Amino acid sequence: MERVTLRIPKQQIEEVERMVETGEYPNRSEAIRAAVRDMINEDNSERRDKKRPWARA
Repeated sequence: MERVTLRIPKQQIEEVERMVETGEYPNRSEAIRAAVRDMINEDNSERRDKKRPWARA
């Protein structure tokens, strides 16, 4: 796994921390990894639908 440094607005980090505190995620890193996975999966789904417009129904 590679380390990535990024800047995130304080309000968003506070929301991530809240998800960690409530047990939704074990830590901030896993919460952010989940968000990236969701973004990639959504993008892949949109690309797949564009290739097969009939699959939207």
